[in-house]
Amino acid sequence: MRFSRMKAARRARVATISALLVAVPLAACSAADCGNDAGGFDSWLGRFKTRAASQGISSRAINAALSGVSYDANVVRLDRSQRSFKLSFEQFYARRVSSSLLRNGQRLMQTHRQTLDRIESRVGVPGSILIAIWGLETNFGGDSSGRHSIVRALATLAYDCRRSPFFENELVNALRIVDRGDLSPAQLRGGWAGEIGQTQFLPSSFVKYAVDFDGDGRKDLYRSVPDLLASTANFLKGHGWRAQQGWAPGSANYGVIQQWNKAQVYAQTISVVATRLVGDKP
Repeated sequence: MRFSRMKAARRARVATISALLVAVPLAACSAADCGNDAGGFDSWLGRFKTRAASQGISSRAINAALSGVSYDANVVRLDRSQRSFKLSFEQFYARRVSSSLLRNGQRLMQTHRQTLDRIESRVGVPGSILIAIWGLETNFGGDSSGRHSIVRALATLAYDCRRSPFFENELVNALRIVDRGDLSPAQLRGGWAGEIGQTQFLPSSFVKYAVDFDGDGRKDLYRSVPDLLASTANFLKGHGWRAQQGWAPGSANYGVIQQWNKAQVYAQTISVVATRLVGDKP
């Protein structure tokens, strides 16, 4: 049962990526500069390096991240195999939420109470929302093994013709993460669509919203619970979260949750789980 929920979590994240995939043009990126097989990948990569440098990425970061990067046909297969996210809320909730997830969420709220209180006092996002997102994204880190090289996956998807502008923007931001020293190319491992850490940040969101909340000098969304929770809160705050207000459907804060995940059933599930974490005994 736990394995099936992890598979459902991966499918939900895929649906989120699909919902977010809108054109994000780069000034020098041509829609024709792409390919549907490995044949032109190396030539494309050379041109991309020039574009990345024009975006302010250092040659050191470009070489460190992209030297030896190859086309990953498996990533393209995964991208092509996505299915529409058409479950009803009741179906989605039944697949994703169990009494065990709720119990673990309530336990973690107590374990990390001081951290959650500090985050709420600074940015106004309550702990139940953060714990709900953490649980739904990766089962509190249980499903974030990092099996894919994020740089290789994003390079493949940026080259692929289906949604190259979106993924090229994410690849540039992954290089920016390397350039800033937040993570090395070897440390950038995650989902096949480039998701980072236990709450599944895309590189562009990492660059904008990741924070070092435990004070160790690193923005670590893989192992630091304070960092991953505070970064998630910072994302929500950056999208307009209103402190000391509710998050039911129709509220301003519910609209912010939809910025985290544009799938209606996912946003509704976050809202319901967060409410149950503070109000129910599962």
